[in-house]
Amino acid sequence: MRSALVSLLIILCIGLVGCSEQPNPETTFKKYMKAWENQKYENMYALLGEESKAQVKKEDFVERYKTIYEGIQANNLKVTYSLPEEEVEYKQDEPANFDYNVSMETLAGSIEFSHKAKLTFEEGEEAEKWGISWNPSMIFAGMEKGDEISAQVLKPERGEIFGVNGQGLAVNGTVVNVGLVPDWMEEDAEQMKEKLAELLDISVETINEKLDQSWVQTTSFVPLTSIQSDNEDLIEKIKPLKGTKFQEKTARVYPLGKAAAHLTGYVGSISAEQLEERKGKGYTSTSTIGKAGLELVLEEKLRGQAGGVVAIVGSEGNQREVLAKQEAVDGKDVTLTIDAEVQKSVYNQLKGNAGSSAAIHPQTGEVKALVSTPAYDPNQFILGMTSEQYSELQNDPQKPLTNRFNNTYAPGSTFKPITAAIGLETEAIDPAEEMSIPDRSFSKEGWGDYSVNRVESANVDKSVNLRDALVRSDNIYFARTILEIGGETFLEEAKDFGFSEEIPFTYPITPSQITGKDGFGNEIELADTGYGQGEVEMSTLHLALTYTPFVTNGILLDPVLMKDEEASTAWHENVVSKETAAILRKDLKQVVNNPEGSGYEPQIEGLSLAGKTGTAELKKSQDAEGQENGWFVAWNTDDPRLLVAMMIENVQNGSHEVVPKVKNVFQEQLQ
Repeated sequence: MRSALVSLLIILCIGLVGCSEQPNPETTFKKYMKAWENQKYENMYALLGEESKAQVKKEDFVERYKTIYEGIQANNLKVTYSLPEEEVEYKQDEPANFDYNVSMETLAGSIEFSHKAKLTFEEGEEAEKWGISWNPSMIFAGMEKGDEISAQVLKPERGEIFGVNGQGLAVNGTVVNVGLVPDWMEEDAEQMKEKLAELLDISVETINEKLDQSWVQTTSFVPLTSIQSDNEDLIEKIKPLKGTKFQEKTARVYPLGKAAAHLTGYVGSISAEQLEERKGKGYTSTSTIGKAGLELVLEEKLRGQAGGVVAIVGSEGNQREVLAKQEAVDGKDVTLTIDAEVQKSVYNQLKGNAGSSAAIHPQTGEVKALVSTPAYDPNQFILGMTSEQYSELQNDPQKPLTNRFNNTYAPGSTFKPITAAIGLETEAIDPAEEMSIPDRSFSKEGWGDYSVNRVESANVDKSVNLRDALVRSDNIYFARTILEIGGETFLEEAKDFGFSEEIPFTYPITPSQITGKDGFGNEIELADTGYGQGEVEMSTLHLALTYTPFVTNGILLDPVLMKDEEASTAWHENVVSKETAAILRKDLKQVVNNPEGSGYEPQIEGLSLAGKTGTAELKKSQDAEGQENGWFVAWNTDDPRLLVAMMIENVQNGSHEVVPKVKNVFQEQLQ
């Protein structure tokens, strides 16, 4: 019985061997092509024949494919082939050949080629198999032993940013590299380094670290830092120092420097995170990219399209065959509506303060200036900023890296013309009617200890009409007016002024708000809203735009930053009637030209302005001490081509600190 069982097992084993599938070159070929398409290089190597493996080590094989494909930025790799439809009996003593096609996208465009794979049958100690006969031509057809693949990026010229009159705001210029040549340094080298370190605002340790780099030879030029090419005074001070040398290099230049820093922003080397985010969009590890401001906002338009060349290079360094070539496409130049002279004028007035300002053409919506102070010098990021210098900027209590013109703040009394406009439109205000305000403070039952207080200048009147309330900036008048209008009606009417929606503008600006997400919390908040406190927050640009209906007889203008955009278009139409606009123009002119007006001082001969001042209180309770921000919005009524809204943080004398600065801007434009 046992002998019969053994015989049966032997017969079964012979049967299984006889029926087992013989090695098939098609199976190996398909596995190799699949591994190739998925860039599984280890799996590809495992399918090579023993003769091929003897010629190239696994780690070298894998590294070569990785290096080449990463270097040429290969993506969307596809390998296609067709096998015989009918079953083929392959002879083990003859090679099997299969045609295949490869396509991929690279930094130089598409590469496609056809080639032939050769497989040979091998008998090993453990198994029989068909192996790929590999040689360099299987990377790219035409490659030979000793060849390499070169990948050259053709960088586009970055588009430039200009002001409305052609002034450069962000341009491609030159800077000066300052460095040392060790052979030129004399015996007093240490003393020279100390002087140079002081002039360049770097440490002697930094200079020594750069000189001690492994590549440095005695005749090498060792760059230390860059300075602006027009900094002639500094260049002349450096020249006498023995060992120094200058080299010009192309670089991004920001001619207005700090005056337009937050508007233009700056460019810098792409980070690993940015490179990953933009994978497949033509960026490389050496790319320059917009980091802030318009350089970032307009990145796609400014950067252009990089080109490249992928070629087979022979062992002697000669280019044997170009596999793909794509010319670079330069970025597009951009011309803004920004007037460089207005931009500089506004900046010079704000310089030394923390604040923001927007200047617009009140009849077209064209933006003439956007300023945030304090500011940084964007050129410094190009020239080379040390970690200490950057930390100093980050830790500065006035936050020069913060862009204030795209943020929102409580507008204070500059909001009162909006309340007045809604009051006139809803007939809650009769401009001729006088409101009796017998006391300095106003409160209602249920308000507890809270009251709305009049500013000192408004306390002289017991009866107040709209003109008086605007001229003397009477908080009680506007608090009582908004209570009469009602919160729901006010919010609905305020939509016409662009509240609760994104500002249609090229540069992202934080939307303004009347209330928080839950609406008016109570009647006190509604009353405070009437004079620009409560939860009201506005950017200087939006505030400037809300005054345009008073100039245009009812049209809230669409803000324009790009010169080729259509100007004088409506963001909202019929915001106020012509009659309402006329009343507010007349009254706001009195705010500046009437001796009792909050915007009267200083008087400037030949200048006729209309506008509104504001002082926004930032404190947690009515009795607490808190910061105050000063505001002034004004336009030239004789020549209405400029309207300026300006805010200064933490003022000691309210809007009186802002009024002369805005007037100086207008006076400079008259000259």
